[in-house]
Amino acid sequence: MLKAVILIGGPQKGTRFRPLSFEVPKPLFPVAGVPMLQHHIEACAKVPNMKEILLIGFYQPNEELTRFICSAQQEFKISIRYLQEYAALGTGGGIYHFRDQILSGGPEAFFIMNADVCSEFPLPEMLNFQKEHGEPSSFVILGTTANRKQSMNYGCIVENQQTNEVLHYVEKPSTFVSDIINCGIYLFTPEIFQHIGAVFQKNQQDIDEQTNGWHRAEAIRLEQDIFTALAGQGKLYVYKTPAFWSQIKSAGSAIYASRLYLNQYHKVHAERLVTTEDGGPRISGKLIQYLPFLLLGPNVSIGTGVTIGAGVRVRESIILHGATLQDHSCVLNCIVGWDSTIGKWARVEGTPSDPNPNDPYAKIDSETLFRDGKLTPSITILGCNVTIPSEVIILNSIVLPHKDLNRSFKNQIIL
Repeated sequence: MLKAVILIGGPQKGTRFRPLSFEVPKPLFPVAGVPMLQHHIEACAKVPNMKEILLIGFYQPNEELTRFICSAQQEFKISIRYLQEYAALGTGGGIYHFRDQILSGGPEAFFIMNADVCSEFPLPEMLNFQKEHGEPSSFVILGTTANRKQSMNYGCIVENQQTNEVLHYVEKPSTFVSDIINCGIYLFTPEIFQHIGAVFQKNQQDIDEQTNGWHRAEAIRLEQDIFTALAGQGKLYVYKTPAFWSQIKSAGSAIYASRLYLNQYHKVHAERLVTTEDGGPRISGKLIQYLPFLLLGPNVSIGTGVTIGAGVRVRESIILHGATLQDHSCVLNCIVGWDSTIGKWARVEGTPSDPNPNDPYAKIDSETLFRDGKLTPSITILGCNVTIPSEVIILNSIVLPHKDLNRSFKNQIIL
C-alpha cells in the first residue's frame, strides 16, 4: 500500500504569484488548462496500489479547494483529503504533525511532493529505483541536472556515482557544490519519522533552554534539518530524471510550465489539444481550446467562457475564464485574468522568463520583482476584471484587479 502527500503551503506564501493568487489559491491556478495540483494527482493516481492522497497546508478550507477535492476524487477514483496546519510548520514539520494520518492503514512507503513544481513525475521509476538501491528502508530524492550558476539557487546533491547514494546535501549554497539539484519530490518509508522526531526533540530542548522561546519545535525543514544530517549514512539516495522539471514560483514560470505540460499532452492527453482543421482557424503549436477566425499558438491555454473576436493573435499565454479579446487585439507572453477585457487593436505584451535555449541544463530563473529600482521585465499580468481600452499598448506590466485603464503603460505596476 502506498500514499502520497502534496505540500500546498498557504496564503502567506506565493507573493510572487500576485495578483493572480488574490482570486484563487496558487495550487489551484490553471496551468495547461487544469489546476496546478491536478497534474500531481493524475500522476499519483496512476501508481499501482496508491490508496490515498493527502494535501497538507495552512489555507483556510474554502469553497474552491473543497470543490476541487470533490471533483478530483470523482474523476480519479481515489481518496483525497485536506489536512490544515495550525501554522506554517515547514516541509518536515507539516508531515510530522500529521504523521498518524499518513501512517494510518500501514503504508509501506509514501511520496512527498511540493505543489509548486511541474514535472513528468516519474513516480513508478522512483519506486523501482528504491527497490534496487540501498536498504528497504532507504529514502529517495528526485534530482535533475542544472547548470553550475543556477544550481546554487536550489538544494545541491553530491552523490556516489556508482551507488547513487547522497554523500552530501547543501540547501542553496553560496559556492558551487554540485550540478545535481533537488526537485522537491521524495519517496519515504515510515522510518523517516524517527529522523524528523529526533530533530523535533532537539528543537524542543533548545527552546526550553532559551529565555524567549517563541520558536516552534515543530517548524522543521526536510532539506536543511533532515537531508543534511542523513547524507553519507547510507540512507538517502538520488534518482536523477532526464525528463522535464521546473519550479512554479512566479506567474512567468507558470507560462513556461504550461508549455512543458502542453508538450507532454501529445503523449498522455492528446484529447486536450486542438489542431488546425481544413477551413478552420489557424492553429500554431499546442493549445487547449479555440474559437474561429484567429491565430493561436504556440503554447496557448484558454479557459471556459472566453470570447475571442476576429483577427486576434495570441501566443505563449494563458487566457483565464470569462475573458474577452476583442477584434484584432494581440496578446503575447501574458496571463489575462478572469473576466478581463482587451479592446480592439490593443496590444498586451510581456517578456518571456524562459531558460537559455542553448543550455540543455538551464532552469527558469526566479527573478526578483525589482532590479536596480526598476520593475524586472517579465510577462504581463492582468488581474481579474481588468479593462484595456482599444488601441493601447500594455508592455511588461502588472495590472491589479478591477482596473479600467485609459492609456498605454510600460514597465509599471498599476495599482
